[in-house]
Amino acid sequence: MAFSLRNWFGGSRRRPDLRVVVYSRRVCPLCDEAWELLLAYQKRWGFTLDKVDVDESAELKEQFGNCVPVVVIDGKVRFRGHVNPVLLERLLQHD
Repeated sequence: MAFSLRNWFGGSRRRPDLRVVVYSRRVCPLCDEAWELLLAYQKRWGFTLDKVDVDESAELKEQFGNCVPVVVIDGKVRFRGHVNPVLLERLLQHD
């Protein structure tokens, strides 16, 4: 990644090419926290953001159990339980 004054001063390029999915539950404080953080990043970066309630599918309940939120970026699990803002920023800046 090349150095950019825009990134240094808090600007960022848009990432409409990315799809972020949050697997969560209705009553889950960590899920709410992750969603709010991701919404803020979505406004800045422009990626697609979706939420899936694992309790609506027996298969998803079995797959994720009580380990939510799970954040998937472009099909790859990147976070479980907590979204690290520093790592998220790095992932978004990566080409």
